[in-house]
Amino acid sequence: MAVQGDIQVIAIEEHYLDAEVDGLMGDGHNPFRARLSDLSDVRIKEMDAAGIDIQVLSHCPPGAQAFGAEAGVALATAVNDRLAEFVKTKPDRFSAFATLPTPDAKASADELERCVKTHGFKGAMVHGLTELTFIDDKRFWPIFERAEALDVPIYVHPAPPHPTLVDIYLKDYAEEYPQILGPGWGFTMETATAGLRLVLSGVFKKYPKLKIILGHMGEGLPFLLWRINHTMTKMGAPGFEPLPFKEIFCEHFHVTTSGNFSDAALLCSVMEMGADRILFSVDWPYIENAPGTAWMEQVPLGREDRIKLLNGNARKLLKM
Repeated sequence: MAVQGDIQVIAIEEHYLDAEVDGLMGDGHNPFRARLSDLSDVRIKEMDAAGIDIQVLSHCPPGAQAFGAEAGVALATAVNDRLAEFVKTKPDRFSAFATLPTPDAKASADELERCVKTHGFKGAMVHGLTELTFIDDKRFWPIFERAEALDVPIYVHPAPPHPTLVDIYLKDYAEEYPQILGPGWGFTMETATAGLRLVLSGVFKKYPKLKIILGHMGEGLPFLLWRINHTMTKMGAPGFEPLPFKEIFCEHFHVTTSGNFSDAALLCSVMEMGADRILFSVDWPYIENAPGTAWMEQVPLGREDRIKLLNGNARKLLKM
């Protein structure tokens, strides 16, 4: 088994594409399509070359959540079952997050429970808006209720921002710089807002043991925690009830390094949240494995904290 020195490496935001979803999407122009569709040959060779022992697999956007309630339920079941069959062939190299049919929150909760109890999945990943609605909306709270009961996290992953937001904020530059709609800025805007809204929604009061994961070093929120917290606790109108934003965020959120191999971003996240809240991820195949593990070799952290990032925190959070 490949290791980084003598430290096992677990990467927890690593994507794939199910053949049925691929057919429904009809996205033949996706430059990552072939690599996303690969579940063993290229993937394992590149894991070995970069020193990654285990990938926690998750379906790339949109997963099962973009196909409506009725179709999405059947699709999620089939996609998750196929992923589980693959993981069983190489359980020492792979684990998984479920895809959920989020238009039907009750069915999503049931599918999450089935995947955790039957297949040993480690939680679920949701992608951006569902029917143009943020995940904090109370219609989706059955998912969070079940996640808390199962003691598994929900990974909130980016997807394209609301079309109105794109039209107002981004369209002027989208033709010349199309990635501004995605990882260049749009994904961060959409997912950081989702994280912030979850704190504001009161979902963590209702489900005090709920755990959320954000990728890409927390979508910028760790950098902004002091200012958001100061605003939420000190700058309200008469009758304003202070909200301990940082306390809630640091208690319920974990962040990963996916697609953000920055010493400054990592140190900021560690300083604001603590090393126990940061997990290693690459974001394969959108980001190559080798730069991620090479970066971890030289990050300005002690050995104990590096072990936490590379495997310890994942083992604890995902019960691996």
